[in-house]
Amino acid sequence: MPAVAGEDTHTLVVGAGQAGLAASYWLGRHGVEHVLLERRDALGGAWQDRWDSFYLNTPNFGLGLPGRPYTGPDPDGFISRDEVVDLFRDYARRISAPVQLGTDVTRIAQGDGGGFAVETGTHTWRARNVVLANGAFQLPKVPPAVVLPPHVLQLHSHDYRNPAQLPDGAVLVVGTGQSGGQITEDLLDAGRTVHLSVSTCPEAPRRYRGQDIFHWIVQVNLHGPEYGIGALQVGALPSPAARFQCNPLLSGTEGGHSVRLRGLGQRGVRLHGRFEGADQGVLAFTDDLHQRLALVEAGFSQRLQRLADALIAAARLEAPAPEEPVEDHWLPPESGARLDLEAEGITSVIWCTGYRLDFSMLDFPILDEWNYPRHTRGVTEIPGLYAVGLPWLTRHISATLAGVGPDAREVAEHLAARG
Repeated sequence: MPAVAGEDTHTLVVGAGQAGLAASYWLGRHGVEHVLLERRDALGGAWQDRWDSFYLNTPNFGLGLPGRPYTGPDPDGFISRDEVVDLFRDYARRISAPVQLGTDVTRIAQGDGGGFAVETGTHTWRARNVVLANGAFQLPKVPPAVVLPPHVLQLHSHDYRNPAQLPDGAVLVVGTGQSGGQITEDLLDAGRTVHLSVSTCPEAPRRYRGQDIFHWIVQVNLHGPEYGIGALQVGALPSPAARFQCNPLLSGTEGGHSVRLRGLGQRGVRLHGRFEGADQGVLAFTDDLHQRLALVEAGFSQRLQRLADALIAAARLEAPAPEEPVEDHWLPPESGARLDLEAEGITSVIWCTGYRLDFSMLDFPILDEWNYPRHTRGVTEIPGLYAVGLPWLTRHISATLAGVGPDAREVAEHLAARG
């Protein structure tokens, strides 16, 4: 039985999303007594914060958590938000994860006599080890000091659910990561007029050389080093800031598809450059839209395509020849660098600008300038303090369902050997 709050326990896991549950599985396999502290009142992690029409971008074949590989009839299909949440709740039951819900960790400090004191607001736990598994989607990130007219509704993608929650009128979506692209499509399907501020997240084909592109991403992550292909390993990052680079524009809706910015423009979306600031309801953007589109479209051939081709060649894998890229010479009309919200009838702005890490509960100086814990393969500088489920913990897919299990296993093995 897990320890009661206020008593000693061997290991505390902060968070019961995919990283916390994967850690729990491996800790259980090593016989390590542990408790998962989850701030939410229900299991399902950050997936519960996605919009109503959300589908996971990862194909079903990539849904395997430790001890539970996907064995269903549709490996190349995609599941909805509610099915993702149900998957995690079922997994927690299957592995008998010792979860305490509704428990928000507010401080983690050195304990008297060693170990850690973990405060939750109502109790203080004492533990020999702590595993940080509270994820990468913690604090919604919005550009600072943006003041818009009070009648304009502002939402982060974290709080967006469906077009019906927005007032009548046009919508500006800021950011073209996966959330920005998918929410734009959701609004278009509802008949809304949409303006879209374009970032530099790369486009990619949903399928490449006979496989979903995620298949090749996983294979290069997990097996690339065997063939001298280490570009998606953490040691190959050009800088620590690169850990937060955005993922390719893809969607799991309608059976899975790529999201093309020119295609959105041809459907009527008004495209703009990168958001720069606002003044009295007039927004400024970079005046480089055409160059930005070219950069976005070149991203796949410059990186993921080369890595997939290199692995196929080095491992002598059977795969069809590379597909010829689809050429689309459509150009959006010049939108200019300024956008008057009132003149364009824009009544809502949705910030699809990502998240910040939040480890403010740590009473240790182990965070770098990006609030990322300093560690080596999940083992931090503080003995007994570990991290799992962060982007690029060991490799590109460390924060995904396909990558969190191997990292959690390494952490659990180190923790168990520590005693």
